[in-house]
Amino acid sequence: MDKHSPVSELKHIGEQRTKRLQRMGIETVEDLLEHYPREYKDRSSIVMVSALEENEEQTFIAKVKGEGQNGRHGRLTYTRLRVYDETGEVTLVWYNQPYMKTALKVGEAYLFTGKLSRKYGRREVISPEYEKIGEDFAGGRIVPVYPLSEGISQKMMRGFLAEALEAVRGTLSEELPLWLRKEYALAERNFAVQNIHFPMTEEAFYDARRRLVFEEFFLLQTALFRLRNTLLSQGSGIVMKKKKALEEFQAYLPFALTSAQKKVLEEIREDMTKGKIMNRLVQGDVGSGKTAVAMAAAYWTIQNGYQAVIMAPTEVLAEQHAQSFREIFAPLGIRVAYLSGSQKAKEKRLSLAEIAEGRAQMIVGTHAVIQKGVDYHKLGLVITDEQHRFGVRQRGMLAQKGENPHVLVMTATPIPRTLALILYGDLDISIIDELPPGRKAIDTLAVTTAYRKRIYAFLQKQVKEGRQAYVICPMIEENEKLEVENVLEYSQMLAAELPQCRVACVHGKMKAAEKQEIMAAFAAGHTDVLVSTTVIEVGINVPNATVMLIENAERFGLAQLHQLRGRVGRGAEQSYCILVSDADGKIARQRLKAMTKTGDGFVISEMDLKLRGPGEFFGTRQHGLPEMKIANLYRDTEILKEAQKGAAALLKKDPELSLEEHLPLKEKMEQWFRGKSLEL
Repeated sequence: MDKHSPVSELKHIGEQRTKRLQRMGIETVEDLLEHYPREYKDRSSIVMVSALEENEEQTFIAKVKGEGQNGRHGRLTYTRLRVYDETGEVTLVWYNQPYMKTALKVGEAYLFTGKLSRKYGRREVISPEYEKIGEDFAGGRIVPVYPLSEGISQKMMRGFLAEALEAVRGTLSEELPLWLRKEYALAERNFAVQNIHFPMTEEAFYDARRRLVFEEFFLLQTALFRLRNTLLSQGSGIVMKKKKALEEFQAYLPFALTSAQKKVLEEIREDMTKGKIMNRLVQGDVGSGKTAVAMAAAYWTIQNGYQAVIMAPTEVLAEQHAQSFREIFAPLGIRVAYLSGSQKAKEKRLSLAEIAEGRAQMIVGTHAVIQKGVDYHKLGLVITDEQHRFGVRQRGMLAQKGENPHVLVMTATPIPRTLALILYGDLDISIIDELPPGRKAIDTLAVTTAYRKRIYAFLQKQVKEGRQAYVICPMIEENEKLEVENVLEYSQMLAAELPQCRVACVHGKMKAAEKQEIMAAFAAGHTDVLVSTTVIEVGINVPNATVMLIENAERFGLAQLHQLRGRVGRGAEQSYCILVSDADGKIARQRLKAMTKTGDGFVISEMDLKLRGPGEFFGTRQHGLPEMKIANLYRDTEILKEAQKGAAALLKKDPELSLEEHLPLKEKMEQWFRGKSLEL
């Protein structure tokens, strides 16, 4: 057996367990070994039975006094078992696990971990974890705690890992070259994998983690540096002239640009005049005016005789862009063509002909703009909006539609700079960190469900005054069917609570055309309240909407809550965001409080990264980048800097990774990115 063997070859993993592991993305022994613990519990401290304290997780050694007793309480079955040591006895209880009656042998000693509680004067430990101990037992240990899915327990997962580690002991190949390991004092791979799961000592754990975190960052940075080098070597970019067109265009806008917008435009102007291909990310909070910057760059491109295209992730957003561009460009004699998947054949043929013949200078659309059959006449600028909705490959496909066109990427998701450097390592970064004058701050309140009646009265009042509202139901990731039922049920309940309001509902399982129709009706003012999952997070602009009500707000990341809040506050009226949550956890309270204190997306995203870590903060899968399995961008910035330095040194030494000592690394990198939308 080796690391590429399927997990089903391990002795204790049968067909059912294989299926459950596959649902967690674990198919091979290597996948299992890279399923790292999320935390560790110190079981080296062992207490006597008489010293067990209530509501504290503790570890104790005890012998089984007699066979367990099964009983029933309503629908629940329970098993009680008495255990003892020289200081006293305690009862262990398991629910709906009748097999526990005989699972532990009378007279044998076991290591138990659990919380003591008192019920009707009885001392009980509910569902303790246990392991049999032999005569050679030398004390407790640090045990890993893993992310799990239904049907897999911590005990099972630890058993699978122990078996897998034994099966491949000493055979894991080393991808990092020796010179790099020496330079950064990195542990050997077999040692690292063994000690990340079952650390022998605290020092061994830290050495193991540092090695694995470094490797993860190093692979990612090497891949992004190589991608960036490929982009830079693609040839020279189009040199744009007529620089005055940028100033000229600003006079056509119905508002003045902020100094932050002007600064970003200057960076774009510099890129597009120096003969290199621009690859720039423009980050800006919701409402900071990224579209105006994109319009100015597109206008300048068109004045130089080229076409510009903007790709949006949803039809609603693409249509809104088409409308915005037409309003400004049509009076200037610039023809805007629109392309989307749901267009009628005749309309599409017309757009395709205008694009191919060069009669349409500005093209707006969904991913339909990169499909086969779309031929551009003379493409000079490619703009993608909400970049995190597209993989890197999609962006590349659009850029390949022309002869080295400039690339501008926009995102309204505020990303801390450290994370931006990772996610967009192939792009230069510009930030619009200023909102246009006159925009009112959105009043944000965090309340419990006890306020629901008052909230509904407030919604009704806003609708009566001619406003509209969004209501967001939480995602239920484990069960999409349940999520849809949840949204439908909530909509019916809300319609009954607010009989004077026109309530509509939209969710991710709807067909695109149906979703489009409902959202368009809301945008047109034919609906008062739109109940939705997070499908409205990107791509709908309704200036008349003044209330964003988010149920179970603790289930969302701060960055996502901020995005949702940005759907209101787009008109002249005061807007409100109401976060409803009964969560009493310290972190949940901190996060919701942060939302009420600041409207700055960058401050919020830093906090989100700090409180939740990068995996949850910004699902990296949607970027076409591998998900971080162990590295934490907030905690591990020092290791990240070392890894970036190491990646730069490697590519300086061997840009193509063709030296024999670098081939395992190249293979690992290609395997890591296989199936992702990032091409190396």
